Amino acid sequence: MNILIATGIFPPDIGGPATYSKTLADELPKQGAHVEVLSFGVVRHLPKLARHAVYFFRALSKGKNADIIFAQDPVSVGLPAMFAAKLLRKKFALKVVGDYAWEQGTQRFGVTEMLDDFVSEYAKYPWQVRLLKRIQARVARNADVVIVPSAYLKNIVARWGVSDEKIRVVYNAFNPVSVPESKEALRVKLGLKGATILSAGRLVPWKGFAVLIDSMAEIRTYIPDARLVIVGDGPEKHILKEKIEKLNLEDSVALAGKMPHDKLLALLKASDLFVLNTGYEGFSHQILEAMALGTPVVTTHAGGNGEIITSGGNGLLVPYNDEGTLVNAIVKLLREEGLSHELAAKAMETARSFSEERMIRETADILTRL
Repeated sequence: MNILIATGIFPPDIGGPATYSKTLADELPKQGAHVEVLSFGVVRHLPKLARHAVYFFRALSKGKNADIIFAQDPVSVGLPAMFAAKLLRKKFALKVVGDYAWEQGTQRFGVTEMLDDFVSEYAKYPWQVRLLKRIQARVARNADVVIVPSAYLKNIVARWGVSDEKIRVVYNAFNPVSVPESKEALRVKLGLKGATILSAGRLVPWKGFAVLIDSMAEIRTYIPDARLVIVGDGPEKHILKEKIEKLNLEDSVALAGKMPHDKLLALLKASDLFVLNTGYEGFSHQILEAMALGTPVVTTHAGGNGEIITSGGNGLLVPYNDEGTLVNAIVKLLREEGLSHELAAKAMETARSFSEERMIRETADILTRL
């Protein structure tokens, strides 16, 4: 089986698709496949339209010897890879980890709904959003198989008009993380005092950081030494900074910006709680990292979170942007040390089940069946 992986990014680029593509390139040959990678990075220096045209011809050239062309997104590489596969009469597989039209729409074109509503209401938005929506739906419908990392995303892709039988759920691999120092030693090393609440992610509206910041005023009435650290960067940074200043929370909320992964893992282990108040999450590696390091998790029912977290079993789930319920959950875990330790122990067991070996085996099986 010869596979051409068409990916938007690839190491040394950093990001989920880069890591996933590198894992496939390294591990699928152990399953008997020959793998070649075509990264969009080789054409990114070109003007926008030209880069997609050049990428198409590269996919056409490299795809001649492939049995399967496996695209890692439905737009930037998915569209040219789909056309190349059609012309070459090759099998076409597609990985979908989110709704690109919705993500771009919320950041650039005034989309305000959460993804569940946007799927059926996108037509009222600018032509750019509608075009992206049509492209990703067309590419997905033309794929021989669509691989998604959660049952939630399977439902979303099915609502694009893709046959349910074509969509396969393969949970992403989670490489075990280890921070050898103890929580107590890390707290001293990092200068953490009081109850530390950590959140992390791109600073975009659907991550719910604004409401999380709002909640800190009430949390501190119950736990005066509570402190929130938010790791990440993004377009909402200045809005969140102004909110912190307006609420006079400079001494209890910190925007830490981007952080090297090893430092983030250390901070994650040292923290008392990891909170992700998100309105959308396809499959969160950040939640799994917190679980693996023994840090209790409070997150929302959104997206694939409920496929990782069982509320009251290995974490707590709350409604998105429900400030009252969010406050109650955070205060509960910070106050009840026994419950916090129980959930964390069960969470560590859950994290171990998302192995790279399972992901590769399931992916190889799907591609072989094509």
